[in-house]
Amino acid sequence: MSGSLALVGSGEYLPAMAEFEKSLITDGIKNGRENTYIQIPTAAGQESQSRLKYWQDLGKAQGDLIGSKVIYLPIYNREDAHNLEYVNKVKNSALIYMSGGDPHYLASTLINTPLWSVILESWQGGSSLAGCSAGAMVLSSHIPNFRLSKSEPTPGLNLIPNIRVIPHFNKFFKWIPESAAKLLMHVPDDCVLIGIDELTAIVMRSNTDYWQVNGKAKIHFLKGIDPQQLIDGEIIRLNK
Repeated sequence: MSGSLALVGSGEYLPAMAEFEKSLITDGIKNGRENTYIQIPTAAGQESQSRLKYWQDLGKAQGDLIGSKVIYLPIYNREDAHNLEYVNKVKNSALIYMSGGDPHYLASTLINTPLWSVILESWQGGSSLAGCSAGAMVLSSHIPNFRLSKSEPTPGLNLIPNIRVIPHFNKFFKWIPESAAKLLMHVPDDCVLIGIDELTAIVMRSNTDYWQVNGKAKIHFLKGIDPQQLIDGEIIRLNK
């Protein structure tokens, strides 16, 4: 039994996403998990302490709003990702949330660590797993280099190997053709390329075989299936 899996374009811990995040916690509780919300800020691990504190406080406020115990894990490097004190706190939580920042740093920090192993094990056992922006991008097999478009993609965590995500799609890609986005992502023909707008998510709920859109904007399917856009409540089946 796998838990719910959510890919979020932006908006982690914001009031606009509170009901969605609460629904992921509810999914985990239904699977026998504790009402605990795990914040994993690793993607922002190279940012300032004040910025990290901002994310910590924002997540705590969200947990208070939706009635869940929040555990912020200060995992900023690979040494932290091997710290069993942190690793053990992930177990049996209703929601594990990897927030935004640098996707390449997040992936290189978590690959082949006890932390990623316990995240994967917990999700497979019924915990909900969400990734926002960088946190969504790393779940694929490869991560594109937006700033160095001619560089090869870097390895991801490979949970959804044939799905590639462009977060913040309506903010950063609305001025360029979708055909250019496809080239920038270096997406193989057998992969599905998804653009996720801000304050919008696509989720596969526990024990289902389809993805559903949740949020204020759209999900854009750019490659791998028929080009289309979906809005809140609409569903689609993809080969994970």
